[in-house]
Amino acid sequence: QVQLVESGGGSVQAGGSLKLACAASRMTSTMAWFRQAPEKEREGVANIDARGQTTYRDSVKGRFTISLDRAKNTLYLEMNSLKPEDTGMYYCAASVSGFASYSALLSQPHFFPYWGQGTQVTVSS
Repeated sequence: QVQLVESGGGSVQAGGSLKLACAASRMTSTMAWFRQAPEKEREGVANIDARGQTTYRDSVKGRFTISLDRAKNTLYLEMNSLKPEDTGMYYCAASVSGFASYSALLSQPHFFPYWGQGTQVTVSS
């Protein structure tokens, strides 16, 4: 079992920044951030593998950074230049497995058995 607790969400104006944190009971091979806007499907934002290699969805490349602090068992998502379309509930997810395609994993939330409760991010124009 892996317990995940997110924090750091909030309300900001467009162009602002937020840094999300996910405290994990232990680190796993693959960790990720997903988000879900009202009436939309959950979508992957970024993921990171055991070697520290990162993958991002196109719409956040250059603006978001996913990182791990293994000493603190914490996953981060630093979000800059936020846009209204970034609004949603952000979830931390973990899997003990490695995967062949981390790009494809962005649209495959079902491969993650462990989830946090989510933290809300609201970006106003």
